[in-house]
Amino acid sequence: MSVNPPFRADIVGSFLRPDAVKAARVRLAAGEIDAAELRAVEDEAITSLVARQAQAGLKVATDGEFRRSWWHFDFFGMLDGVNVVELDHGIQFQGVQTRPLGLHIDGPVGFPADHPMLEHFRFLKPVAEAAGVTPKISIPAPTVLDFRLERDALAGSSYGDHDDILEDLAATYRSAVQAFYDAGCRYLQFDDTAWAYLCSEDELKKAAERGIRTDHLAERYAALINASLRDKPADMVVTTHVCRGNFRSTWISSGGYEPVAEQLLGETTFDGYFLEYDNERAGGFEPLRFLPQGDKVVELGLITTKSGELEDADAIKRRIDEASAVAPLAQLALSPQCGFASTEEGNVLSEDEQWAKIETTVAIAADVWADA
Repeated sequence: MSVNPPFRADIVGSFLRPDAVKAARVRLAAGEIDAAELRAVEDEAITSLVARQAQAGLKVATDGEFRRSWWHFDFFGMLDGVNVVELDHGIQFQGVQTRPLGLHIDGPVGFPADHPMLEHFRFLKPVAEAAGVTPKISIPAPTVLDFRLERDALAGSSYGDHDDILEDLAATYRSAVQAFYDAGCRYLQFDDTAWAYLCSEDELKKAAERGIRTDHLAERYAALINASLRDKPADMVVTTHVCRGNFRSTWISSGGYEPVAEQLLGETTFDGYFLEYDNERAGGFEPLRFLPQGDKVVELGLITTKSGELEDADAIKRRIDEASAVAPLAQLALSPQCGFASTEEGNVLSEDEQWAKIETTVAIAADVWADA
């Protein structure tokens, strides 16, 4: 890599929404303020968040996804040819279901030149640089859009089945990567639940019921990712976060990375991988053997964002030692396992507990890696 990220102590991206942002969104929905007034509240909250990330010792900052309601639907719904629609069901997590929204494709999928998240990054960049940290923005991966489509989501479009949409998805993301680069972004992240779901027999069964051809799906998704990153500029880092579901501190899938590790780590052209390793559902470190020797980095997600209980630093260091028996320590780093608020509802912990997690991540990384 020709620039510094991913860092030894890094973050996935989302943070608990401040009360001011929550209140402003309620007032917007009630017609008491307009979009410009909401944006002013978000601007102030993001500026404070960036300063807090720098104060915590991070070398990277995000906007906390404060302008989003969902980690993925907001981005997808702003693409050409993609609509967010109401369904008769939400996404089923353990013991709770999300709001009943999904995606429908009504035309050729594409990335518009005025996609609003480009402006989100343009605001973040100077604020982060003034604080002395690298700005990062996360967007959902193209694999997520394909994997989340319901059986009838392509009805009325020019796409006959899931395989037909992949070429346009790759072209859409090539345009997105270039657009963010032109906006000054040098650290971009693809958030992805699909790879974790491919490790779950239950989720694969559900995917087949939605009309997805699941045989050799990991190979097709690796090809989709590589086609999406084909024209990535050399001085831009693109990483991915593999998530098992994160909604109000609950989860969806279980299963270690073994079924997809060869394709994900060995074949995709990401610069780094944020992998969840905060509990037994993630399996062991053995799949890290597929990480090619070189500059690619695996961010070990050993710090959970699903509860406020603070991890024991020595226990985390022992787990890093275990991972370094499989992959070189020089290619490992540390991060929380996920964001703190993949949706605006947020996980079940306090802001103080959130920042204690971040500070612990930074402190442990400084003890383990000399270049942290």
